[in-house]
Amino acid sequence: MIRVITIFCLCLLGSFSVFAQRSNGFGDQSMKGVSWKERIYTGGGMGLGFNNAQDFISVSPIIGYRLTTRFTPGVGLLYRYTNYKLATPNIKLNDYGASVFARYYLVPELFLHTEYEHLNYEFPSGVTSTRRISFDSFLGGAGYVVPLGQRSSFYVIGLYNFSYRQQASPSDPNAYPSPWIFRVGANIGFLNF
Repeated sequence: MIRVITIFCLCLLGSFSVFAQRSNGFGDQSMKGVSWKERIYTGGGMGLGFNNAQDFISVSPIIGYRLTTRFTPGVGLLYRYTNYKLATPNIKLNDYGASVFARYYLVPELFLHTEYEHLNYEFPSGVTSTRRISFDSFLGGAGYVVPLGQRSSFYVIGLYNFSYRQQASPSDPNAYPSPWIFRVGANIGFLNF
């Protein structure tokens, strides 16, 4: 895993110089003359997984605002549904969360990302019972954007959870299996209201 992360970081650093050379005025951070409607963007991610052992659905919409060409804060929501089918009866779990994030674009395709996330996580506490715990996480990392058109893009983000802790006991599980979190999603800017 460390080798993959190292190779990814080296590729990003190598591409940084290429992107910096063709930034086309990206250094001008002013959004003067751009209406508030054109500064808003939406997006997020979605995950689906179905097999004999479990079903998994994840939806994470975001909305952001371009304060400058480089700095874009925003908010996000998260919903995850998991159905463990190997248990009798099935164990169905629902997780809810909200986050506040900020992205700073080093070049048009590469950004730094920081985020505070509050997650209400449900987990099995017995054969037929579940329990809820709230987790607060501070995340930080970087992302890469691929434009798909004038007002849409695809992104990949690698984040580290600075609030991650090892599971203390079975009654105190983690919401994430690792301190590393990887996301894939899309951004869409509004054309008109």
